[in-house]
Amino acid sequence: MNNIFFRLYLVMLAFVTQFLFAQQYPGGLSDGTLEINGNNVPVKIYSTTEVGDLNAFPERGINNVLVILNESNFEPAYFNYSTETLTRFKDSKYQFFDKNFKLLNSPVTQDNITDYKYAVKSDKVITPSDTVALETPFKIWDPSKGIKIFSFTLHFYSLMFVFAFGFGYIVMTRIFKIDNINQKYLEPLFTWTLIGTILGARLGHVIFYQPELFKEDFWSVFLPISTKNGLKFTGFSGLASHGAAIALIMTTLYYSFKIIKKNPFWVYDRLGIVVALGGTFVRMGNFFNSEILGKQADPNSPFALLFPQQSSEYGITVPRYPSQLFEAVGYLALFILLWVLYRKTDKKYQQGWLFGLFFIILWAIRFFVEFLKEPQGDEFIQIGGLNTGQVLSIPFMIAGVIIMIVSKKFKITPEENGKPE
Repeated sequence: MNNIFFRLYLVMLAFVTQFLFAQQYPGGLSDGTLEINGNNVPVKIYSTTEVGDLNAFPERGINNVLVILNESNFEPAYFNYSTETLTRFKDSKYQFFDKNFKLLNSPVTQDNITDYKYAVKSDKVITPSDTVALETPFKIWDPSKGIKIFSFTLHFYSLMFVFAFGFGYIVMTRIFKIDNINQKYLEPLFTWTLIGTILGARLGHVIFYQPELFKEDFWSVFLPISTKNGLKFTGFSGLASHGAAIALIMTTLYYSFKIIKKNPFWVYDRLGIVVALGGTFVRMGNFFNSEILGKQADPNSPFALLFPQQSSEYGITVPRYPSQLFEAVGYLALFILLWVLYRKTDKKYQQGWLFGLFFIILWAIRFFVEFLKEPQGDEFIQIGGLNTGQVLSIPFMIAGVIIMIVSKKFKITPEENGKPE
């Protein structure tokens, strides 16, 4: 046991050390090496999702530079503007390559513009016969946005939500069987959990991070659309776990008293197991979306990742901590812990104990990972150097401790556990 705590200490020490000694990136440029026929050419690496910034970059007159292009730079609706941008790069002696570093010399069309992945300006002109590769001390996370099915794209972020609720349903079905609970109580639990999660997470994000949307784009708060600059389908791109937690508590109270007629702590104990697993998938969805990013990291850190598709709200596009993965791993470990305690101990008969532990660990994970995160929008709640996510996590952790203490009053027998009321 001591060895486990010592290893955890070393990991946390590595995080803190990397954070304190993170490299600065003047001008939003990081360093890499372009290998051309085995010869190493040091290059500066640049990427942005802002088309205006990309359009102006050639004017900076930097030599030996590689620009990572992505889909947001070349949306079909702005094809003419995109071709003007590529022309500016070409006039500044840049050469274009696809994702496999094959030279692109053919004219730009609406069909091939998405093939443009890199723009390179080097002292040596690269020919089609040259072998080119990019080497960096950090990894580059630049995935496709989803799975294309004919003309429809199934986004990975949406798929992760499907997995979260799908696997959650399977796990809860198993729990109800173990507890000998009638399966008729499962469907309404799933429905109320779905409503509470989506509505609560969306309202939580807007209230805590983007309250201006109530005035500027009211319908986008409740619907997956944007009415600014014309009607556009956007999906729910802003969701806050604190809001989801509050809404789930309320919807589960209704479910507990009006439907299954059990102590709410009984339901919370089991729902916490499912939520921990769901949180893992949600953070994986954030990872695919290049959102909820970490702060700038030392390029030589084993955790450093470059997110070319990141939103401009995070600042310059340079290597960062994959804070989404840190949380995902933490939530998965929490799910395993809760499942083992549920299956191998009698703590499920001490109503509220598992839920209290879930609250303490879940929000502790969120609290500590926040030290490595970039701010999420305008964080107007800040106390003593703590950001909004950390301040909001503290009451939940305190509540978890209180719930574990009072759970001693709500012990039941195995016989009472299976009764619906």
